[in-house]
Amino acid sequence: MQPAESYDSILFSRQTPYEEESASAGGFGVASGTHHRSLLEAQVPDRANESPFRTGSLVLYKHDPARVQSIGRKKLTIVLPDGETVRVRPKDIDLLHPGPVESLEGLSALDGEMEMAWELLQGSATTLGELAELGYGAYTPGTAWATWAWVADGLHFEGTPEQIVVKGAKEVAQEKADRQARIAEQRAWEAFLTRAEAGEFVPKEDERYLTEVEMLALDQLDQSRVLNELGRAESPENAHALLLELGYWDETVVPYPERLGLPTASPDVSLPPLPEEERVDLTYLPAFAIDDEGSTDPDDAISLEEMDSGRRLWVHVADVAAVVLPDSPPDLEARGRGETLYLPDGKVSMLPPETAARLGMGRTDVSPALSLGLDLDGEGGVVGMEVVPSQVRVTRMTYEEADKRLEEAPLDALYQLARDFHVRRQDNGAVRIDLPEVRVRVIDGEVVIHPLPELRSRVLVREAMLMAGEATAGYAAGEGIPIPYATQIPPDTEKRPDDLAGMFELRRYMTRTQYSSLPGPHAGLGLDRYVQSTSPLRRYLDLVVHQQLRAHARGKDILTTDELMERIGAAEAVAGDVGYAERLAREHWTLVYLLRHPQWRGEGILVERWDRRGKVLLPDLALEPTVHLRGDVQLNDRLTVEVVDVALPTLRATFRTV
Repeated sequence: MQPAESYDSILFSRQTPYEEESASAGGFGVASGTHHRSLLEAQVPDRANESPFRTGSLVLYKHDPARVQSIGRKKLTIVLPDGETVRVRPKDIDLLHPGPVESLEGLSALDGEMEMAWELLQGSATTLGELAELGYGAYTPGTAWATWAWVADGLHFEGTPEQIVVKGAKEVAQEKADRQARIAEQRAWEAFLTRAEAGEFVPKEDERYLTEVEMLALDQLDQSRVLNELGRAESPENAHALLLELGYWDETVVPYPERLGLPTASPDVSLPPLPEEERVDLTYLPAFAIDDEGSTDPDDAISLEEMDSGRRLWVHVADVAAVVLPDSPPDLEARGRGETLYLPDGKVSMLPPETAARLGMGRTDVSPALSLGLDLDGEGGVVGMEVVPSQVRVTRMTYEEADKRLEEAPLDALYQLARDFHVRRQDNGAVRIDLPEVRVRVIDGEVVIHPLPELRSRVLVREAMLMAGEATAGYAAGEGIPIPYATQIPPDTEKRPDDLAGMFELRRYMTRTQYSSLPGPHAGLGLDRYVQSTSPLRRYLDLVVHQQLRAHARGKDILTTDELMERIGAAEAVAGDVGYAERLAREHWTLVYLLRHPQWRGEGILVERWDRRGKVLLPDLALEPTVHLRGDVQLNDRLTVEVVDVALPTLRATFRTV
């Protein structure tokens, strides 16, 4: 009877029984015998008193048979099946038979009754010699190696030559079932690899293998057995490419927020009701919330009030701090997120979605606000500021709608005020960088890309918010309120170009805005002090500003400088990732647009050049590809370019000049 078939596919070399050998084992130059126990006792002395190894002994070395060639004082020399000799310590080998064995070539598989021996001995323990005699009728070098193959196989027996444990029937049955399962799994794995190499995918069968690929594509693992077996580098980009090839992902899957560890769902925490408190009634003032079409979280609205003492610019801001208190569950949630994540196919809010629905400017008939009243002098400069909880009645409109009404009162006066403030900022050294911008949205599955023109209404809103930020910074400094001031050092160049290529170069000199508990200049904006304070629905540090202003106005305890710095650190830790994820998502959907429009052709403007290559800005897409140049092309020249290739996993699009 042959040893049981191995279900592991891969056996150690010692696991293969050798071919038939006569029971007398005469080919090994040793006498056969039937009294194996007395023979074993005579030939295998107690190791505690004397070494069991003899010249010619059959031993086990690293799963292979070996023959003892000579015995030294501390080491033995053994001969391996390939003829190589190795010096080993006694503890590195196990005795299979005392020998003598003249050669290992004669070892071969034998017919025996090993399953019968297992049935007789199951549940007990034995030795290699006893098992060989019971299974093969004799304990010889040949039967010893054949018997050891059964032990090494591990199905019926396990242990060492001196102590072999005979497994029970249930244990053997379970091991057989496990081996069959492993064989089936190996076959399924190989079938999957064959399909993957052919670019095919069977959902119910293959999803379990592709889960790890998906995790690597999301940068949640750094290795993939699948990619390794397919001979592909184990990177998120290659994982993404494979998932696209197989159809497990499609082009609408955007992996970047998850790669950066950002939440992909809005927070699920409750908000308390708006507190009962006195609010200044400003519903008599026309108030305008101007935003992009489709915006659902309008943070701010503006009004202009003519008074006997002069004019007052009101910037009404959603009163989020009235319900999101420091260290409350929604505050902690917002602190961990830093900002609302805006993606072309949706947004992940910093605060629970109900916040904007309840508090957004113009989302209800009368909106609760924290209104910043900026008193203006005759030239439009801010000479005083008041902070009041209020209620306002807001008219919402898009930038395009507002742009058509800028000749109407009071929008005309607001626009003139904004223009004057813009001029003052420029005179104070503000850095102007006007590069093409687009808005990328996914509407009903379609990618829609709209260039953003510099509408007058955008100037109006931008400058009004900057006026509020400058005034709030001055107010907080005067009142001793710790807030996160936004600062920026000047660029390391005196150039202030007005051409596209020059502004593209100037952008490289600009540093990121830094946040501090101390006021300081913001060089890019041309302001001596500034704080972002008008978007508490979208930015955490804006919310912190409002928490501080509100607490100060009501005589409550405000955050200390140390507490403020802790919040600044938390917000800055994630803000960069949020902005990076938004940029990558915009590029992703822009490339999806190009995949769906493979004949795209448009205008590019050369903004950088190196010999026969140059970087062009594509105003219609806000991409900045590098192209080969033809002819005598100068900076700021307009070129016609067309798309050649799109690689979505690496966010690379190749263009050429036409």
